[in-house]
Amino acid sequence: MSANPCVLVTGCSSGFGLETAKYFLEKGWRVVATMRHPQDGLLPTSDQLRILALDVTDPDSVRRCVEEAGAIDALVNNAGVGLIGPLEGLALASAREVFDTNTLGTIAMTQAVLPQFRQRRGGVVVNVTSVVTLKALPLLSVYTASKAAVNAFTESLALELAPFGVRTRLVLPGRAPTTSFGANARKFMDADVPEAYAEFQDGVFDSMKASTGPLTDSRDVAEAVWRAVTDPAAPMRIRAGADAVALAG
Repeated sequence: MSANPCVLVTGCSSGFGLETAKYFLEKGWRVVATMRHPQDGLLPTSDQLRILALDVTDPDSVRRCVEEAGAIDALVNNAGVGLIGPLEGLALASAREVFDTNTLGTIAMTQAVLPQFRQRRGGVVVNVTSVVTLKALPLLSVYTASKAAVNAFTESLALELAPFGVRTRLVLPGRAPTTSFGANARKFMDADVPEAYAEFQDGVFDSMKASTGPLTDSRDVAEAVWRAVTDPAAPMRIRAGADAVALAG
């Protein structure tokens, strides 16, 4: 790490990304916080903070953001969207958008920062996925697939970057109802769920609402990302949140 290390975090408008940016600021790091539509007041005023516009699905936006960010020591790919519903009723366009953001967006950002990491022979890429990739839940088939692809991508990439002193790690959060994930995921739901699945879907939603078990807080994720970035001995997969730990066994 450099003497005054810098992290670039994607998807900082809310939830995990916002809390992660705050956490690294608290730890004295320089932070480049990115979001599709930059907003004032979300993060504390600091000369250690830069807020940049970024749409991970837009190659020009990715290029501009990485150029403006300059030298960084760590990339945290957190930006993502959800998708909830039975596969038979999902629009294929929605599935493509989920993969474009969650999977290809992660790949694009990683590819964009690798030249500087390789040349400096150092750097960390942390990809935030989900514990549902370890134990599947219903109505999340496309979302789970998009995140499972990132898991495989990250673990394979680690092997080709190791000779250059560059690390990759995964953070797998559990269920975090205090974030905007559910609301964002429902934006992709079609208005008409196939009748054959309606009762099943209602039962899943009712079960989620009635759940009283442990959950994941955004701070759990921020702490897991911090460990992934700063601890070279951290495992490849780091679960974040009490429910994530319990769910994975």
